[in-house]
Amino acid sequence: MTLIKKLCFGLAALVFLSPLGLIFPACFKACPAWGEWGTGELQKMAGYLPQGLAQMSELWKAPMPDYAFKGWEAKGLAHLSLAYIIAAITGIALIIGIILLLGKIFVKDND
Repeated sequence: MTLIKKLCFGLAALVFLSPLGLIFPACFKACPAWGEWGTGELQKMAGYLPQGLAQMSELWKAPMPDYAFKGWEAKGLAHLSLAYIIAAITGIALIIGIILLLGKIFVKDND
């Protein structure tokens, strides 16, 4: 098996395991993952929200907030898991596309 095939199998496994970060906290009634707090959770945990953080949090709006499509949050864990998988595939495709594009721009053929 070639290195590329091993990489593809590894990435595929990680893509399909990505919803575990959503499923396990739901099953065990756990808090959000460490470091993935929004301003609301941070204010609840710390008791206050720094003014600069509140201002900065409005600068960027994610294209897929919480890795889900608009309206899918209320559809249940199965739909959210599918959205996680779609987000992972989209992210991988974008990264591969950018790397290939940069390769074509910066690498010269010696032929």
